[in-house]
Amino acid sequence: QVQLVESGGGLVQPGGSLRLSCAASGRFFSIYAMGWYRQIPGKQRELVARITSGGSTNHADPVKGRFTISRDNAKNTVYLQMNSLKPEDTAVYYCHADIATSPWERRQNYWGQGTQVTVSS
Repeated sequence: QVQLVESGGGLVQPGGSLRLSCAASGRFFSIYAMGWYRQIPGKQRELVARITSGGSTNHADPVKGRFTISRDNAKNTVYLQMNSLKPEDTAVYYCHADIATSPWERRQNYWGQGTQVTVSS
């Protein structure tokens, strides 16, 4: 089975930075894409950023210019560099991956358990 393990969350002051990491482990054939979603209290879960194995990226409008997603395919790891953090960024951030466990299986969605990011003075 596939596991996604996030790290890097925590408490930071407005204007500060954090870098989230998510590593995929287990038995799988290939990772098509990995990304980050966040759940802001009282709001629906939303896409933050996504990156394919080929390097194509998408960043949600609220984080464009501040957050940058990247990946290390050799390590099956995705990163989210978060700069100029705002209180509105406070949320649980979830790692997501589209993974095929074998060449004959459809890609499936996998989720990490989430890591808390709190932006507050």
